[in-house]
Amino acid sequence: ALNWSGLPVSPEELTDEVFTPARKGSLQTALISAARRHGRIAYISTGMEVIFSEVAAGHPVIILQNLGLSWYPVWHYSVVVGYDLPKKFVILRSGDTARKIMPSRVFAKTWARSNYWGLLILRPDQLPAMAKKDLFLEAVLGLEKARQFRAAIHGYKTALTRWPQNLTAIMGIGNCHYALGELKDAESVFRETVRLHPKEGSPLNNLAQILFEQGRNQEALEAAKKAVSLGGPLSGVYEKTLEEIQAGAP
Repeated sequence: ALNWSGLPVSPEELTDEVFTPARKGSLQTALISAARRHGRIAYISTGMEVIFSEVAAGHPVIILQNLGLSWYPVWHYSVVVGYDLPKKFVILRSGDTARKIMPSRVFAKTWARSNYWGLLILRPDQLPAMAKKDLFLEAVLGLEKARQFRAAIHGYKTALTRWPQNLTAIMGIGNCHYALGELKDAESVFRETVRLHPKEGSPLNNLAQILFEQGRNQEALEAAKKAVSLGGPLSGVYEKTLEEIQAGAP
């Protein structure tokens, strides 16, 4: 799936990254982390209808199967690359087998044992065919947490093509620019966010911090006071920012 998303990573290289000797296999979290380290969006995708829609859109899906028994599990990762509903079979890339045909009934039974766990690995400029806003934004946030800030910026911008003016996505872009030390770009993003979401304190708070770090104390104070006046669940954070600016301002 990483190869499909444009990264020339061999199975051997990926195995070295995600193989867990104690479990004699790869954990789902390790696969997700590996994708993020390579600057790719790891999007959880579950359910037969959902993964078939993704495959139809050209997105192969990594799935986890138990090929053994409930009391003697044999966990195995495969990649769903095709299916034939009339003939009732699924096409998998499994291990060294590039095209494994599995009856739909067997596939469903073995996949159900992992609670229908599936994983899409996408470039930051791609959306899942069946994209859900919160799941996609969470996946992009995973890139940001992995310090893949440039890729995360692209991911958040992709989210905005589907969900324009989304606060989480715009804030994410600003936060990533800030993390990269691009204060002017971050300032521009947060100013635009204030314009689009005038009743939200977070963009004002972040703008205040950036202005303060640039030595523009009076502007920073004004933004911080506005954030505090708006209140909300993060009012304590806004108050702390204001206190720090007041303490540091000449």
